[in-house]
Amino acid sequence: MRRIILLGVFLFSTAIYAQSLEGSWKLIEQDGKQVTDKEVVRIYQDGYFAEGAKNKESNEFLWAQGGEYDAGDYTETLDFHTKYPEKVGETLDPKLTFMDADKMRINNVKEVQVWERISDTENDLTGNWVITGRKRNGEMNTMKPGNRRTIKILGGDRFQWVAFNSATREFYGTGGGTYSAEDGKYTENIEFFSRDNNRVGASLGFDYGVKDGEWHHSGKSSKGDPMYEIWSPYAEAYQP
Repeated sequence: MRRIILLGVFLFSTAIYAQSLEGSWKLIEQDGKQVTDKEVVRIYQDGYFAEGAKNKESNEFLWAQGGEYDAGDYTETLDFHTKYPEKVGETLDPKLTFMDADKMRINNVKEVQVWERISDTENDLTGNWVITGRKRNGEMNTMKPGNRRTIKILGGDRFQWVAFNSATREFYGTGGGTYSAEDGKYTENIEFFSRDNNRVGASLGFDYGVKDGEWHHSGKSSKGDPMYEIWSPYAEAYQP
């Protein structure tokens, strides 16, 4: 009987810790209180996470943070943080526990957060990407991502782009929301934007294709200018 009980405990523990973080999550509770005045969304994908927050009523951008994470013992190494830039480069060790398949608790030094999964659906653009090419005046200009880089992370029907310099701790901008990618058509529905919250609610449509593992992205920018970009898988293209 003791052996059966121990086996049951082991299997239960294994199921809890085998849960996947990948996808999108929403902050629903902080320090025992429901989060109702702001919307905070995290995306975990390919060993990287990004978080964006806005005021629900005014759409005012509140903060963004993100970087690499280790799902094993759950640590976060920050590449950007708009509220606390001095934390960039630090490795944080909060305690993460899964409450069930779609809910988790993150216990930081100063607060306890409860997150609820939004989605874990995938498509051919699911991943963490970094821009490596942009066409200007008819010519494709390539770039090698270093300390200064622009990423776009897509997971669980959510996207977030972030431009930052992890060495100087400078932050240049971010935006995000929901997206769809199907039959060569990619659409972004903007839900937060650090540079101009009047852009919230806009939808932008593009053509896309994945060629030799790279995301080719074309259409018109938010200003209406023609654009063609190439995004590469972050883990392959980023040069620290």
